[in-house]
Amino acid sequence: MAKDPDVVIIGAGMAGLAAAGDLGRAGLSVCILEARDRLGGRVFTQRDPECDSPIELGAEFIHGKPREILNPLQTAGATLHEVDGDNWCALEGRLSACNFFSDVDSILRAMDDSLPDESFLAFLERCYGNPRTKRLQQAKQQAIGYVSGFNAADPAKVGVHWLVGEMRAEEAIQGDRAFRSQNGYEDLLSIFRQQIAGRGVEVRTATMVQSVDWRSGYVRVTVQCSQGPSILDASKVLVTLPLSLLKAPIGQLGAIEFIPALPQPKIAALDHLEMGKAIRLVLRFRERFWESIKPSLRTRRNLASLAFLFSRDQWFPTWWTTMPKKAPIITGWAPFRSAERLSGQSDSFVVDRSLETLSNLLGPSAQELQILLEAAYFHDWQQDPFSMGAYSYGKVGADGAQHALAAPLNNTLFFAGEATDTSGHNGTVHGAIASGHRAAAQILQGMDSFSPATVAAS
Repeated sequence: MAKDPDVVIIGAGMAGLAAAGDLGRAGLSVCILEARDRLGGRVFTQRDPECDSPIELGAEFIHGKPREILNPLQTAGATLHEVDGDNWCALEGRLSACNFFSDVDSILRAMDDSLPDESFLAFLERCYGNPRTKRLQQAKQQAIGYVSGFNAADPAKVGVHWLVGEMRAEEAIQGDRAFRSQNGYEDLLSIFRQQIAGRGVEVRTATMVQSVDWRSGYVRVTVQCSQGPSILDASKVLVTLPLSLLKAPIGQLGAIEFIPALPQPKIAALDHLEMGKAIRLVLRFRERFWESIKPSLRTRRNLASLAFLFSRDQWFPTWWTTMPKKAPIITGWAPFRSAERLSGQSDSFVVDRSLETLSNLLGPSAQELQILLEAAYFHDWQQDPFSMGAYSYGKVGADGAQHALAAPLNNTLFFAGEATDTSGHNGTVHGAIASGHRAAAQILQGMDSFSPATVAAS
């Protein structure tokens, strides 16, 4: 009979893998339970064989210079590219260079977390309810688009206090810059795979956790896999489920029954956090058709250096290319309401809407684009039972919610994942990784057999 592990980790996303690496390095036996048949969670990289480019169906950008991502990538010698190129806006039926960033930044910097918390829409109504100029009216709309687009959040729910904390955290790591690794997030995932290999870490994929029966110092985990149900006993369990699954009702696929139920502070924290909605679609064309498009007959400038395209389209308001790499690939981003319209629809419906959007924004007919289209990649995260959304954000009154959600229970149940990050980096890969390292340190500090020196060395 196999020996029970020291620690069971629920979820093989970036938080769970980061924690497993730390715990395995410290000499603990670890068992990771993952419901999917792959590792990575909401990191999901595929490759296009025709142009040898990474296709990111989940996380794509490295936002700023977070050490949780850059340190392992640089140590491994991975090649990084900073996102570069031109930003264009499609407004009122014409293309023009985007000039709204400074105006939106001024609006965002007017938020004040020393005042009582309020939703972003309430803040806009209070401070910019009747814009005096057309420029300010447009900036207000762009600010709403930014908050709902970047955070995949409902502007009527997301809290100003949470947004201010996010902005401060981004500034600390140069969050206005963005990078990609040569092979996408697969580069980082490969590093994590290597870190857990041969370190007493067992990984069980296609294994769903049904219940966690716990008391101080002891946990019994009931799982279901293709071989049937089984039970694991451990002294500590690390839960890295997405926020949506922690909030899901018992009986829903992917949800876990905690026995006894999680205490009220955890429930209150969950109530103050929300899962954002987003859908992304990656299209590969025969050629970079946008290179020859000129926004105006009065200019020689074309879209050859297009990096981002912003609009108010109801289906895909934001697009980006692979710049500075010039691959014939363009990604459509559908956050919040757009994601709600597209979620649950067929792949063909989503692709058709995307081609109609590109036609409306750039000029070529949808039929012409269909002829040029060679591949489409799509994953509906809202319909994925093991994510049920994109990433988390804080609602009005969320002050302290991440800390409460991250707090261990009786030195027995521990929590990690981007929703538990307490540094303002919710919704990011580096926030998830940081939470995994934090939870591993908490587990090691609570082990009787591990001294402070051992913990520090790990």
